[in-house]
Amino acid sequence: MSKPADNILLAIAGLGLLTGTLDAIAAIIISYPATPEQIARFIASGLFGNDAFSGENMVAWGIFIHYMIALAFSAAFFTLHLKFRKLTKNIYILAVIYGVLIWVTMNLAVLPLTEIPKRPEHDHIIWWPIIKGMLALIICLGLPIAIFAERYYRRIAKRRTRRDITGKMHG
Repeated sequence: MSKPADNILLAIAGLGLLTGTLDAIAAIIISYPATPEQIARFIASGLFGNDAFSGENMVAWGIFIHYMIALAFSAAFFTLHLKFRKLTKNIYILAVIYGVLIWVTMNLAVLPLTEIPKRPEHDHIIWWPIIKGMLALIICLGLPIAIFAERYYRRIAKRRTRRDITGKMHG
């Protein structure tokens, strides 16, 4: 019988809550002097456009959307972790890979499809916001996902090995 700690859905839900909270804290720090309310409304603007900046319940929507995005990335990389481990066994390198892939996906695929107000075009790339964003995602999502997934899958493998040994000995 599987234990609650082995339940992959509970593991992913807990990981999504952790990564969402860490990323929210990072967003508040990085976005200062913007308030948490302004950040949540900005996130909600991805779905509701400019109405998010004045509408009711938009802070709650922003928080909900933020956590759903964190949960989606946590679930995706958690379930794909064993495939990514074929690239490297080093969880810190995996954390960097996950964080960069999340940044690329959000900034080049997801955000352009949303209603978030567009930033002014520049003649050159402004690196500091990109670096800060990637570092935040590496630390707040990539690292927890890599560590949590590694521990989870290692624990499952140990239990299977013990069960196989015990089954053969008693079988």
